Amino acid sequence: MSARRRTSVIRDPVHGDVHLTDEEMRILDTLEMQRLRGVRQLGTAYLVFPGALHTRFDHSIGSLHTARGVIEAVNRNFELDPAGSVAIGEEEARVIRIGALVHDVTHVPFGHSIEDQDGIFGRHDLPHRFQAMLGPRTALGKVLRDQGVVEDVLGILEAGDRTAQVPPYWRQIVGGTLASDILDYLARDAYFTGLRLAIDPRVTGYLKVDRATQNLYVDLAKHDLLREDILSEVVRLLEARYHFSERVYYHHAKVAAGALVARAVELALAAGVVQESDFYAETDASVLDLLERRVEKSSRAVKERVRSLVTRFRERRLPKRVCVFPRYENAAHQESLVARFFAPGGAKARQDVEARIADLARFATGRDVDVIVYCPARAMQLKEAGMHVRWPGVAGVAPLSQFQARVPRLADLEASYRNLWKFYVFADAPTEVLPKVAEIAAAEFAPAVNAYRPSVR
Repeated sequence: MSARRRTSVIRDPVHGDVHLTDEEMRILDTLEMQRLRGVRQLGTAYLVFPGALHTRFDHSIGSLHTARGVIEAVNRNFELDPAGSVAIGEEEARVIRIGALVHDVTHVPFGHSIEDQDGIFGRHDLPHRFQAMLGPRTALGKVLRDQGVVEDVLGILEAGDRTAQVPPYWRQIVGGTLASDILDYLARDAYFTGLRLAIDPRVTGYLKVDRATQNLYVDLAKHDLLREDILSEVVRLLEARYHFSERVYYHHAKVAAGALVARAVELALAAGVVQESDFYAETDASVLDLLERRVEKSSRAVKERVRSLVTRFRERRLPKRVCVFPRYENAAHQESLVARFFAPGGAKARQDVEARIADLARFATGRDVDVIVYCPARAMQLKEAGMHVRWPGVAGVAPLSQFQARVPRLADLEASYRNLWKFYVFADAPTEVLPKVAEIAAAEFAPAVNAYRPSVR
């Protein structure tokens, strides 16, 4: 009896029944994968959307399921029209599904705040992270080695030593612009936040693999005419991701909550009581305990500040916005702000300006003010329209972004993504003193334009 046959069914609230093989269940049951039950998919977003308690464990199962759907669509389209395309074999499908299942195993708690937005650690998908998590000493690494797939999986995750070259479509099915990852998390995030943003599954119905380049692509051509309905569905998917970014991923209260955790991590790192690798085995809950425990070995000032930040996060006492410098008002100043204040190189500059604003506010109001300056990365996780398409009248396949002139909505989306960037000044202070703090902070960052005025109500 094959160990690969489907024997287990997991009931998923988003996709219904998800079927896993015995070897996929072995992977799922490793310590490294089970840890993901304690890492929320949307980090601090549950403080804004109370239902957003879903985890990276859930998402991993969903990504495996959506990878299966993509593979089936590719093979169905090959059967209907094999010219210039290829099918995905059973052994290939096995490895791709496993890649989809483990693609998020390197995520640390509050990773989007600590890594992507604050830049304190490098991104979760850097090669050394996967090599550590899938190494021969981990339970997951041992299982993948027993199954003979570890090198191919590292190739999919772009974390191998390049001795195992894998076809581009293996990676694109798992982590491309139109991939199992995004197809699951958009549906899952919508379900658990309660937002009515749906993706039509028809968007995957025209996926093929190009024989010449081995790229996954969307076939937009039929009888030399543009399939406008399919193009619209692809753009709708990109628009849905933008709307989630605007309403959830970069919601100001989520950012403020993440800033509390990120600053506590930054202080503990600077004090030398933690290092990046300490976070690899932690969950959202345990990492807060870790910070409080480790700072016992640091100075009194660091200990009190980290404890205060963690306590305020646990009690949802979020700092308030006092200044917001959006890119759409500050295109000329964005580069200089990022250069000065983005972590890790900007940590000292941020701390200095925070102390200066707090001192001036104390002098002006007689009240103690705790200030956090938040400067995100310039890229803001922009997902370009990088999926390949076959465009009528154009030879071969090419990234959709190359046809931007013919699809004006793509240019609009790219500009909208860039304008999500905002430089914040947060403060933990009595409401009545916030306008004065805003005035001091706005002067500190002039000539950058502050677009926000705190209310005293």
